[in-house]
Order: sequence, then structure tokens, then C-alpha cells
Amino acid sequence: MNGKIGVTTDNIFPVIKKFLYSDHEIFLRELVSNAVDATQKLKTLTSVGEYKGELGELQVEIKIDKEKGLLTISDRGVGMTAEEIEKYINQIAFSGATEFLDKYKDDANAIIGHFGLGFYSAFMVANQVEIFTKSYTGADAQHWSCDGSPEYLLENIDREERGTDIVLHIDDENKEFLEDSRIETLLKKYCKFLPVAVAFGKKKEWKDGKEVETGEPNIINNVNPAWTRKPADLKEEDYSAFYRELYPYAEDPLFHIHLNVDYPFNLTGILYFPKLHEHIQLEKNKIQLYCNQVYVTDQVEGIVPEYLTLLHGVIDSPDIPLNVSRSYLQSDQNVKKISSHITKKVADKLAEIFKNDRAQFEQKWDDLKIFIVFGMLTDEKFYEKAKDFALYKNIDGKYFTFDEYKTLIESEQTDKDGNLVCLYAHNADEQHVYIEAARAKGYDVLLMDGQLDSHWLGQAEQKREKIRFVRVDSDVVDKLISKKDEKKQTLKDDERNALSSVFQAAMPKIDKTEFMVSVEEFGEEQSPAILTQNEFMRRMKEMAENGGGQQMMFYGQMPDSYQMVLNGNHRIVKEILEAEKADCEPKLKPVVDEMDSADKRKTELRKKKEEDRSAEERDELLKLENRINELGEQKKAIFADFVAANPKIAQITDIALLSAGLLKGKALADFVKRSYDLI
Repeated sequence: MNGKIGVTTDNIFPVIKKFLYSDHEIFLRELVSNAVDATQKLKTLTSVGEYKGELGELQVEIKIDKEKGLLTISDRGVGMTAEEIEKYINQIAFSGATEFLDKYKDDANAIIGHFGLGFYSAFMVANQVEIFTKSYTGADAQHWSCDGSPEYLLENIDREERGTDIVLHIDDENKEFLEDSRIETLLKKYCKFLPVAVAFGKKKEWKDGKEVETGEPNIINNVNPAWTRKPADLKEEDYSAFYRELYPYAEDPLFHIHLNVDYPFNLTGILYFPKLHEHIQLEKNKIQLYCNQVYVTDQVEGIVPEYLTLLHGVIDSPDIPLNVSRSYLQSDQNVKKISSHITKKVADKLAEIFKNDRAQFEQKWDDLKIFIVFGMLTDEKFYEKAKDFALYKNIDGKYFTFDEYKTLIESEQTDKDGNLVCLYAHNADEQHVYIEAARAKGYDVLLMDGQLDSHWLGQAEQKREKIRFVRVDSDVVDKLISKKDEKKQTLKDDERNALSSVFQAAMPKIDKTEFMVSVEEFGEEQSPAILTQNEFMRRMKEMAENGGGQQMMFYGQMPDSYQMVLNGNHRIVKEILEAEKADCEPKLKPVVDEMDSADKRKTELRKKKEEDRSAEERDELLKLENRINELGEQKKAIFADFVAANPKIAQITDIALLSAGLLKGKALADFVKRSYDLI
């Protein structure tokens, strides 16, 4: 018989082709999934005694006929009667075309799922679709055909075999789906773990130097993947083998978590903690989402908490629809429950390993740290659980919980205000000088070299009272932990200014970097100079560079700022000060006297309001400002000449720069040559 498909608009097929086109490969998943469903239904009917016939080989088969342009999906499942074709094929739950297009035009999955168009996704790639089917009930076999218009043909045919063949006449725009490699790729993507065997072609083997087909069907999928089995039935090697099946070229994971929940929602899966070597953003989307073993997506944000998108593995839940949309994930209560459960499960697993095998946990901490810190920063519930097993590693490679570390250092590293000061380095080699200075004072130093450590330290300071984290190169060692009031300074202000000016003249010009010079008086045996970086500004810049958000952009654009701290008590610094007095003071005196006089006159003129100044006074003020600038340049030139004639100044400066990793290229070569000359 001939008939019309039950739709409220004649435009369904152009709509399908146009708005599903970006996801047109999904047709294969939909049709193979339907074939698997039909097969599973037959198994169920057999198990309850409603079908007593011979089951035979229950595999789904995909075939390509390039010459005829046909792609066929065959199953030996329940099949369909004429009445079932009328009900399930010819009546499409499709109405409100305008609203439909506006709402779902950018989401092919939502279109298919919302309107039951799984079968009709075939028309994305075919200009004619045929169904050859025979029901398990023994009713007359049927042939259905449609060319993409609302008209269809339905007729009785002779067919002995139970089941269904869906035959797609691939259109000219989609000939790629007649290529074996393309179909095999899609089958492995969408059907790799379907619960019914999916066969595509024959297995191949190498013989006499070439690849030849065998008579054995090429089964695409693993019908019984590890996550569908009970944890008690699996050994460690089973989990490792499944990981290699998912990621053939990846390193072995650190460990796994097997999810197996049946109330208040259904959820199974296996999550693996991988070893990370690259930026965290590059490692996301390695978790595959399945619905009853049918692949859905690897975009799992919204189902898995953000920090756990770094994990690898599989989650499977029939409570998440096959054709899932992003808006659905954001609002569905089951999805939110699943997300909370996964967080709890991961935290419990980590706590269990920490409690039962501390040595193993410490051994894997460096790889686990990125997951745990990311989780603590982004999920408050996870933070509450993880704070008890999050570890801090010191430069000696020893690991501590925060409470353990507090006990270790509180006697030596509590400042005069009662704050516990945790010192840390980000690179043990580059900051060796600073680390050794701190250790000489009896301090312990943490190694905080992680990508998110600036954020983590900030969180730790916010969550705990009277705790500060201070990097070892943020100040001179005597000031890292203030134990008592400042020592009385013996240098005069003009002597400090002179030393600052001399060494400021010696500072290099480095792009996006600025240097300031100050003078302190600490132990004579300590270094003559040390380069420090302000803790607050440096940390703000690091947080901005590591994704601190809009509010941090201001800090990210600022130059790197360093403080050259001179030790006014050091013998060499004292010698340089005496030499400066002898060499520079006579040259500076007339310049300074003239500057003082010009400044005094400028101040007098500026006391007058702009409108009360005569033309001569305005001209005089402009000349004074220009002269003061000229005199300032003369001062700089005097100090620069003094620096050039005293190689020890450049040597002290370069040693400080070298200890901070800032001496490179020609400057480093000049330092080496000067070192030999001084010897």
C-alpha cells in the first residue's frame, strides 16, 4: 500500500538534512543502536518464555555495496509487523515546526532525542531508505520504502529470516559513507562497547607479504567491557588491559576507581588517574560518556565536576539520555546527583589509599597533585575531604599534611606577631642560594613547583588563620620571618642614597622588567647583595598567567619587579661607598648645589597661582624644569662613569642577577670575562 507519513509539515526531510547536517555521522550510531535494541528485546522475550524459537547468531552486521551505493544495517532481532511499522516509522512525533527550528537548530542531538527522529537521521545521508523486516511473531514480512518525501510504500514480501535490514541509498554528497575506513572509524567511535556483537566485513591477516581476508567476521566491539562487570570479578590486570583498550598509546595510569551504583540512580564506569605531562587544558575530555554501552560524547563538563575532567575512563548511565544536550545537563537533577556522587567516590578512594598505604600515596603524589589541587580550588565539598590528605613536599623530598608540617616548623618559623611562616621555593636548582640561606637559619623550605600552586597557597592562607606562605627569594633571609624589632641602622640617609644611585646605574635594561635598589644592614658574613621579588606582586602575576580571571588581568600586564638589596655592613659595599665619596662627591657637589638652588626657586614660583605668574616667571619656571632634568642626567652620568671604572660594582650586580636566573646572553659572557680579569 501507499501512504503519507504522519507529520504536520511537508518540510521534515529538508529540515533533517539542513539542521542535522553538522552531526550527520550520528545516523550510524542511531541505526546500529536500534538494531541492538531489537536484538536485546528478543533475548528478553526468550528469557521470559514469550519466544521459544531458535535464536541463532544474534549479531548486527553492516555491509557496503559501493557499486550500487548502498549501506545496509542488518539484525536478527524482533523484527516488525506492518502495524508496528505504521506505529513506529510512519507516525513521527513532530509538531510546531517554527518553534522546533528556533529552539534546536544548533543542537542535532537534541533534535533527534526530543522528537524521536533516530531512524529518520538516515535521511541526512540517503536519498532513499528501505526497510526489509520480518517479525518474530511469524506475521507477513514487510518492505517499506521512502525517497525523502512524505509519501512511502509499504508492501508484503517473501522473507524467511527473522529480523530487519535497513538499506540506505547514499546520496551524492555523502559518498564518504561508502568507504570502509570511514565506516569502521565511526563504528569504533560509537559502537565499540555495544552489548551485541557488531560485524563489519571480514578479519584480515598478513599472508605472503600482503593483507588478505579470512572467513571470520570482523567484530568491531567488546560486548562485555570491564565497567559492566562486578569489581569482585576483575583483577588489576583486567583494569590495565581495559585502559590500554581505551588509550592504546598512553602510559599506565596511577590507579582506578570503579563506579557501580543502582540507587538513587544507575551509574557504572571506571575512572583512571593518568600521568599528566602537559598543560591541564590539553588533557581534558578523555572521559567517554555512554548510555547503556552506546557512546554519547566525550564532552562531559556538567556530568563530571570540572577538576575531574582531567581523569580518563568511562561512565555509563541510562539516566542520561542518549541524545544529550548541554542545556539538559545543566538543569537535570539526576546529572547533579551523579556529579556529587562521583566527587564523593573519588575523594573516598583517595582518602582510603592515604589511610591504608601512605607510602604508595606519597609515591604517586607528584602525579596526583594537579587533580587534588584543582579539585580543592574548584569544589568546596572536595576541599573539605581533601584538606586532610593533601600533601606538602619539602626540598628534601619529604611529605607532610598541613597539620604535620605545622608541628614540624612552628617552633622556628613563627614570627613576632604569632604568624606561622611557611617558606617555599618553586625551583630547587634556580633558587639554591636562597634555600641554603634559609636552611642556615634553621628554616625548612617547601617545594611548590605546581602549575596551580599560587592559587593553592592563596586558598590555604584564606582557610587558615595566622598562616603565611613566603617564597625564599621574596626578601633577605633576616626579613623572611621577622623575629624581633628592626635593628638600628648606622648608615646615614645620604650614604644610602649614594649606594642606591650607584647600583641603580649598574642595573641592566631588560624588557618588561624593572629594578629598584635599597640598602639594608645585616650580617657582615652575608652576601653583599641579593635580588628579591615582592611576594604579593609576583604571586598575583603568576595567578593571572594561570587563569586568574578578568580581575587578575591588571597584574598580568605589569612588568616583573625586582629589588636589589645591598648589605651595608659587607666589607666590599663599604669599600664601594668610600670610593664613591672620594670619586663622586667632588663632581656631584656643584651639580647638587645647583639642583638645590633651582628646586628652591621652582618651589617659590609654584607658590603663585598660574594666573598670577608673569610671562617672565612662566618662562623662568620652564627653564628651571629643563635645567633640573639636565642636572639629573649629569648625576646619572657621574654615577655611570664611577660604575664603569669600578668592576666590583658590576660583579656584585651580576652575581645577584645570576642567582635569580636573570643573567643571560652577552651579559653572562661579560660576567665570565670580568671574573677572569678580576682573578
